Parts: sequence; C-alpha cells; structure tokens
Amino acid sequence: VQLQASGGGLVQAGGSLRLSCAGSGGTFSNYVMGWFRQAPGKEREFVAAISWSGKSTYYGDSVEGRFIISRDNTKNTVYLQMNSLKPEDTAVYSCARNIYYRRLDALRSGDSYNYWGQGTQVTVSS
Repeated sequence: VQLQASGGGLVQAGGSLRLSCAGSGGTFSNYVMGWFRQAPGKEREFVAAISWSGKSTYYGDSVEGRFIISRDNTKNTVYLQMNSLKPEDTAVYSCARNIYYRRLDALRSGDSYNYWGQGTQVTVSS
C-alpha cells in the first residue's frame, strides 16, 4: 500500500490550496482516510478525516470551517481543500489510511492509522 500526497506549496495568508492523496497497491474505499500535519518542534496534529463512503467528515478544531476533506473512491484519492489559510497552518501535511475496516474508532489519533504518505509541505506567509 502506498500513499502519495501532493499539492503543497507557498501561499499568502488568506489564500487557498488543495492537497491530493493518491493511493495504490491496496484497498482504500473501505477505510477511513485522514490528514495530519506536523510543524517544526510541534507534535503531529489531527487535521481531518473522512469515512469510507465519504458521507461523514471530521475536523480538528483549528481548521473547522476552513478546510474541507473529500474523497473519490473511483480514483483512490482523498482531497483536502484548505481555505482562508493562516501562517499557523504552516506544516508538513500527511495523509493516512485507518487500520480498521469500516470502523470509526479513534480516527483523530495517528495511532489508528497504519499507512502513511510521505507528506507535502505547506507554507503560509503573512
């Protein structure tokens, strides 16, 4: 199973970016998919997760109302639309596949994910 994140870059505060996470080598349509981020010197932070069907979405408090997670199971791809970006959103963003088959257990914890992409850098300038 491989996950490839892309779409990061440098953007001014208030701008938008769309991240993509393409999966290969395994099944993704029956698993929660998540996005996490980690800034230098900080712990990994939950950003967003989406159920296997895409009907349910979950967000970290710091991004609620600004970010939107979605998925296209026909393409094995998960997206993260990031709007109204702030300098504090600067981090490496990684996508991950949940351990559990069609379960919503502890989806905000990185320990519940066993396949991770390599991460993509997002830098927001003030």
